[in-house]
Amino acid sequence: QVQLVESGGGLVQAGGSLRVSCAASGRTFSSYIMGWFRQAPGKEREFVAAISRSGSRTYYRDSVKGRFTISRDNAKNTVDLQMNSLKPEDTAVYYCAANPNFILTSSRNSYDYWGQGTQVTVSS
Repeated sequence: QVQLVESGGGLVQAGGSLRVSCAASGRTFSSYIMGWFRQAPGKEREFVAAISRSGSRTYYRDSVKGRFTISRDNAKNTVDLQMNSLKPEDTAVYYCAANPNFILTSSRNSYDYWGQGTQVTVSS
């Protein structure tokens, strides 16, 4: 089992940058595929990015490719999401999630553990 705690959200102007982080408890962090999801008010929670166990492979939703970068540090049990060129439509609560399976996927059902979320607001 793993517990996840996000941090680093906040308010930023359009075009700006923000980095959100997720700290995981437990000694098996490197055995999980890690993902970031987001949920805007009145909308479904959607996939943003995922990273493989070793960090060698990443996967992004189309709308954030080239702007967002996911990374992980297995020695520190952390996974980060660097967000650049932010747009108002990126405004949402951002959630960190852990997937114990083997496939790098955008499916929410594959992620068993979730953090409490951190708010990111992008003003126009």
